[in-house]
Amino acid sequence: MTEQFPGAVLDLLDAAGDRTVFEHDGREVSGRQLLGMTRRVASGMRQHGLGPGRAVALLLGVGPEAFAAVIAAYTVGARVVGVRPGMTDDQQAGLLREAEVTVTDRPGGPDGTDLRPTDVVLPLGGLLAAPDDGLRPRVSGRPQDVARLIHTSGSTGVPKACAQTYAAMTAAWALRPEDWPPAVRELAGRLDRFLVFGTLASQVMLEYGLLALAAGGVLVSADPPDLPGALVRHRATASVITVGRLNRLVTELRSAPVDLGGLRALMVSGSPLEPGRARAAAQVLGPVVFHGYGQTETGMISMATPADPPGSLGVPPVDLEVRDPSGRPVPAGTEGEIFVRTPSQGCGYWGRPGLGDEVFVDGWVRTRDLGSLDARGRLWLSGRTRDVVIVDANVYYTGPVERLLARHPAVTEAYVVAVPDEATGEAVHAFVVPTAGRVPVLDDLRALVTAQLGAACAPTRLTLVDEVPLTAAGKPDKRRLTRGS
Repeated sequence: MTEQFPGAVLDLLDAAGDRTVFEHDGREVSGRQLLGMTRRVASGMRQHGLGPGRAVALLLGVGPEAFAAVIAAYTVGARVVGVRPGMTDDQQAGLLREAEVTVTDRPGGPDGTDLRPTDVVLPLGGLLAAPDDGLRPRVSGRPQDVARLIHTSGSTGVPKACAQTYAAMTAAWALRPEDWPPAVRELAGRLDRFLVFGTLASQVMLEYGLLALAAGGVLVSADPPDLPGALVRHRATASVITVGRLNRLVTELRSAPVDLGGLRALMVSGSPLEPGRARAAAQVLGPVVFHGYGQTETGMISMATPADPPGSLGVPPVDLEVRDPSGRPVPAGTEGEIFVRTPSQGCGYWGRPGLGDEVFVDGWVRTRDLGSLDARGRLWLSGRTRDVVIVDANVYYTGPVERLLARHPAVTEAYVVAVPDEATGEAVHAFVVPTAGRVPVLDDLRALVTAQLGAACAPTRLTLVDEVPLTAAGKPDKRRLTRGS
């Protein structure tokens, strides 16, 4: 019987022995040392009653101690709530209410703000001082227990949390080299020195960080991740990057070239990468751009390598069907809605029964994305059935933004669409029907949305319209709005 996650991580660290697996702030940390940190933190967590069925919020950075705390939380079998940077105070407070204990390596929130903590706050330094028995940590996670809550952007107010079980995390591909699909195997071979930033409690950073360790690589930390400087300073061969950050990197390198000869892989995640931008990146950076497609609910669905045609997402290594509106699979080359089954997919939304009924359907995940498979089995995206904007790889629903804008006294109706953006991949474009005798101002609308939903949801463009075009069904026709702007 396969040991539950993170047993394979503990085995990796043990096998690494005295080999360096993490570099941080001038320090080199071996697998043996990182395993010792994990052992002590797990011991400290157990002393405070953390284990199966208990929820712990992780407010952590990207150092080796933070990595140890993340793995320790899974080792004791807790339900892990990762706190990511960029949330509003209200969103962070709502997220922390889902946990009983907060473990942190900082005195304040991600932006130096008040923690608004759970009842118990455990400084990471104190947990690292726990006794070390020198034994391999006992893995306590049970297959059907929820291992982690992966939160959405929070544009609907309090972020909704996708629940992933320990069985799903154990089945994930990152720690199983024998099952790596070709694109993942090619990426793994380039992760000699993988640059990590933000927080290791995030879904993407942990997934690719574990892949790097499984491939025999080293994690090197940079916070903040100034590019291209951090890539040069840390001699990084690979990292994760958003579309907006990739665009900025390409622009900067064109005006001020830097030697990135050691760079072998930039993993683009989140927003779609427009084919022209992919070609521009290849011209400046060389054949290093990998483009991943996945969702919070599914993990990785497909990955394009530098050899794939720009705009393609490669051949999916998971069960994937493109279906028509009646739910029937369509032939190659025909557009439809994408449904997938992945080994590590979520099982629903925590504390909100029924919310996932339209997403988790008969063992499949309805992505609400539109696309097609070509004759060679490669996946191409063409649109969405859901109203969302993807800003810096985070998904934001347009409905809450529209309702908030419509509350402004100068606005009668408001509709929001996604538009390409150089800095963030996509951004919010608001179409507004003004109140009679009033003229809404973009800065005022931005301030309103920023205060309630965060800066990423704030419109960057505003178009005033006399009326909103309707579809044949009488619904607002956002495609016509966009075409006329």
